[in-house]
Amino acid sequence: MKSPSLFLGAVSALLAVALGAFGAHGLKNILSPELLTTYQTGVTYQMWHALGLLVVGIIQQQEPESKLLTWTSRCLFFGILLFSGSLYLLALLNIKELGMLTPIGGVSFIIAWTLLAIFAAQKQHQSRYKNARR
Repeated sequence: MKSPSLFLGAVSALLAVALGAFGAHGLKNILSPELLTTYQTGVTYQMWHALGLLVVGIIQQQEPESKLLTWTSRCLFFGILLFSGSLYLLALLNIKELGMLTPIGGVSFIIAWTLLAIFAAQKQHQSRYKNARR
């Protein structure tokens, strides 16, 4: 069964490692400490949310029809693009206006984790209901 979430999670994690190494070795003498911290924040959030995408992808193997999981995956990926992407560009190009995109990505992350929590709560409720009927 194909899983876009697994693929996107794996690619996002791969890029987080590569971008992290690039930042640590290629940018430490180029960027100010403040901009390097901004860049590393993007890497950190990208990796955590790439792992989230992988988890969602694994769950989707069992629940392929779940719209909540599909939207969770979309919001995680959109959040990576906007949150981490804007921080990378902000650090590399030093264009402060790009920082306006970062909160949109953050809200996308919050929505994604909320959707995953709703999915988990629904599954728990369904499980209790099935057990109560036995």
